[in-house]
Amino acid sequence: MMTSMDPRFPTGKFAFDQAAAADKRRDCIAAISSFPGELKAAMAGARLDKTYRDGGWTARQVVHHIADSHMNAFIRFRLALTEDKPTIKPYNESEWAKLADMQLDPRLSIQILDGLHQRWHAMLLAMKPADFTREAIHPDHGPRSLDWFLQLYAWHGRHHIGHIRLTAAA
Repeated sequence: MMTSMDPRFPTGKFAFDQAAAADKRRDCIAAISSFPGELKAAMAGARLDKTYRDGGWTARQVVHHIADSHMNAFIRFRLALTEDKPTIKPYNESEWAKLADMQLDPRLSIQILDGLHQRWHAMLLAMKPADFTREAIHPDHGPRSLDWFLQLYAWHGRHHIGHIRLTAAA
């Protein structure tokens, strides 16, 4: 019996692979590097004001959310690399998605992501293996290593590209 794909998780739910963290770094860093190009390709077929599922965000909102999220991720990495176990601040994604700037042209957020991912990629390439074990404290998840954050955001990009592709298929 075939099961249908859950549109909330088009690439599956996030699962951190601690045992293979060191082995996965190269692929995750490559995913951070290639993400803006993959996003642009997915946007070519997107229906900007179509939601990927009932109650979900539009493709336009998804792109702006990714910029918000990845800017926060970049700052979280920088904090963990320069402070001893900093506590990071979460944000209310669903409330941010209601703000007026979410209706702007998504190319503005893609421009942000282009530069941000270049900087993030350069930072990741310069990190030593021990740097990936550094931690930040997430109020909802507790202490998390930069390996965890790296796998999370590599997944996060693919996850939302899946949502954007669903708007083209809808």
